[in-house]
Amino acid sequence: MESDRVVELLKEIRDAQRRLLESHQQALRNQEEAIRVQRVAVARARRLQGIVAVAIVVVLGMALWLIVYVARRYA
Repeated sequence: MESDRVVELLKEIRDAQRRLLESHQQALRNQEEAIRVQRVAVARARRLQGIVAVAIVVVLGMALWLIVYVARRYA
């Protein structure tokens, strides 16, 4: 009878460890997904940063051209 209780306790421990392992595996999958999403977001941000930089250069170039044009025309 005592050995039956020991076996039952060992089974409960085994089942609890399996549930814990499943929880850890799910947490690991969630972390991997979060890292993947962050990498995608960083890639998008870098692309947007490049586009904004090009737009700023174009606008500054146009402003400089306009200043030079006005200075030459009305000087």
